[in-house]
Amino acid sequence: MFHTLRKGCGARATGTFDAGMWGPNKKRNHRGRKDCGTQFLLLTCDPHFAAGIDTIVSCVGRGGIEKQINLITWAEQAGVRRFFPSEYGTDIEYWPQSAQEPPHQLKLKVRAHMKTMKRLEHTYLVTGPYSDLYFGTMKARPELGEFDVKGKKAVLLGDGEGPVSFTAMHDVGKFVVAALLNPGASRNTTLVVHSFTATPHEILAEYEQQTGSKWERSYTSVERLKEIEKEEYQVYSALATVVTLRRIWTEGGTLYKFYDEGILGEIETETLESQVTSNIRKQEEGEGHFPSLMRKLSLQ
Repeated sequence: MFHTLRKGCGARATGTFDAGMWGPNKKRNHRGRKDCGTQFLLLTCDPHFAAGIDTIVSCVGRGGIEKQINLITWAEQAGVRRFFPSEYGTDIEYWPQSAQEPPHQLKLKVRAHMKTMKRLEHTYLVTGPYSDLYFGTMKARPELGEFDVKGKKAVLLGDGEGPVSFTAMHDVGKFVVAALLNPGASRNTTLVVHSFTATPHEILAEYEQQTGSKWERSYTSVERLKEIEKEEYQVYSALATVVTLRRIWTEGGTLYKFYDEGILGEIETETLESQVTSNIRKQEEGEGHFPSLMRKLSLQ
């Protein structure tokens, strides 16, 4: 999915189009967003799709990342001013070895293509892992880390003391809007943002406090994560990407001395406490509007 701003319009005058990313029979529920005054445009993904558009915010999942290359070229040709590629996750240039991580390859390819644009501006928004997902269950393979409210069990990654910087899904939207409203600060740069930082032990302690129960805990070491990672890639498992990312987070690949949200203005974000509360409700009342497993795989 892509969000666009028309030339000469404010941030509220947005259009959204599916650009061929949805199947032809996929139902689209835009009523709630239409009620907020959003204008929706269903456009064909071709060289003319960006005519009259000022800014494009790409929100595609992993299956659509490479498709952004053509979109970026067409945006340049159409006179689009700014393009936000779909990043919203782990920093793909954190360490020198980041260039070899399998989940980063297509995003790196998109960034390399963006560098060849002569006029099109860009903004990369790096958020780290989504706390909404990390704080939940991992039914496909609990050893990858989970917090099971009903079972009062937690599988903690590493030794439990390694901090991870998280961004709540809702806050990602806030940071995107803030970047749009601060074009000078977000022009041709990578913005590293986060909602809060916490260790697995701190997350578990908050769950125990809010549920009023002592939880059973176990640990998955970084060495074991690497073993699982190898196993999953050998069988071409969809979980392989998740294992790699969780290993990166556990190794410290989300931590920075400074974060960039301060230059975007005062933004109220989710906290450790609020995210635990939200996930307790989700697990007790059902998934509801929260992502399914496959949606989780595309989002992380």
